[in-house]
Amino acid sequence: MEAVRGCLALHIKEEEHVTLTMPTTTVEGIQLTVMPFRTDAAMGTMGLPTLLQLVPSPKAEEDKRALKYAPGALRRHAEVRALVQRVLKSTQKGRNVTAYAAYISAGINGEYGAGWSTPPITLWLDGEPGAVGEELVPGSGIRTITVLPSSTVVAVDGETQLTAWHELYDDPERFGVTYEKLGAVRVPFEVYFGLSVEDARQIFYDRNVEGVAVDKNLAMSMDQRDLGTHLARRIADTVKVEHGGKIVPFTKLVQARKRQLTKTDPAVVTLSALRVLVITALFGRGGIALSSATVHADDLPDGVTSEEAERLVPLLAGLISHLYPHFEARTAVSAPAVLAGIGIAAHQVTEWAKAGQRLAESELYRLLDSVRWEREARYWDGVAATANARGALNFGGGAKDSGGKVADALLHPDTEHGRKIRGW
Repeated sequence: MEAVRGCLALHIKEEEHVTLTMPTTTVEGIQLTVMPFRTDAAMGTMGLPTLLQLVPSPKAEEDKRALKYAPGALRRHAEVRALVQRVLKSTQKGRNVTAYAAYISAGINGEYGAGWSTPPITLWLDGEPGAVGEELVPGSGIRTITVLPSSTVVAVDGETQLTAWHELYDDPERFGVTYEKLGAVRVPFEVYFGLSVEDARQIFYDRNVEGVAVDKNLAMSMDQRDLGTHLARRIADTVKVEHGGKIVPFTKLVQARKRQLTKTDPAVVTLSALRVLVITALFGRGGIALSSATVHADDLPDGVTSEEAERLVPLLAGLISHLYPHFEARTAVSAPAVLAGIGIAAHQVTEWAKAGQRLAESELYRLLDSVRWEREARYWDGVAATANARGALNFGGGAKDSGGKVADALLHPDTEHGRKIRGW
């Protein structure tokens, strides 16, 4: 009898099923640590692989043939992206991707030291986070949010950078970087969620239109890797002048923050104008077209090395010292168009000048000393400036408009413009 009961109990145990309690609060997805700056937006950093998993490559989404066979989630993401972003293909935005990737890789490899940066990428989560965690540090606002695998996340600003990151990760060898280095990257971001498509579009508009674009010449004057800016600063540091009864470095009289001088400005020339002098002295007339372009060592004229380009420093420093009384008097000499012409003339003194008549330094000084530098219409109207009905001059045309005419007038005294600027 006992044996029968034992067999029955064993049979009942075999009939029992083990059950698991289903999770009620755990949400699967990509977890981001963020700090909110408003109720529907936060900022933080994430690893590069996480970013690339979270936001697909915009370039891939514009490949219609590949998209035709892509998973449904990618096709839906492409449809949402098209509502709030412009296209990459066949645009300047798209053409910038490779250069941006090269810049980033150089920064990662330490080529720029600490002097490089990428702005935070602005993301829009179409919907709400799957979960929002408790504060990790009480009172700090720092917490985690979880983005569901089915969620659509689009870059409404910083998409060129995002595409560059994808390019780097797809083919790091092409850019001279390694997966190991890329895996250590943290990318700053801000994320907006719970917004309508219209709101996301507005953010795109505000970020791309409302901001005041920095003048390219001014931005160039901030570029420490630009050869023209580097040499302009070297020259300004080299020259010492007498100003206000004291000997001071010329650099103290160079306005580096603005493109134009005001009447009350203590400076006598802008750094962007001084850079024009350097670029035209380096390249001659071809430098006019490069006056607002970044110039690196590999952009120098054929056969000219960085060390040879440095020889411009004493030549142009001597010119500025010689012309300083005219700078201090706020004459036409400080106008970008005039400095472009002086630079083209100075180019004829260099060893690498190929076109035009070579000049000795003394000949260059003799040509410049015969010029009337006063800002008067009878000398500069129609050459470097335009005069209104009252005779007031406007030098606003700049180097590209008038630099060549000034150079011709400086180099050829017997021409109409050559005689005009000399008062003959």
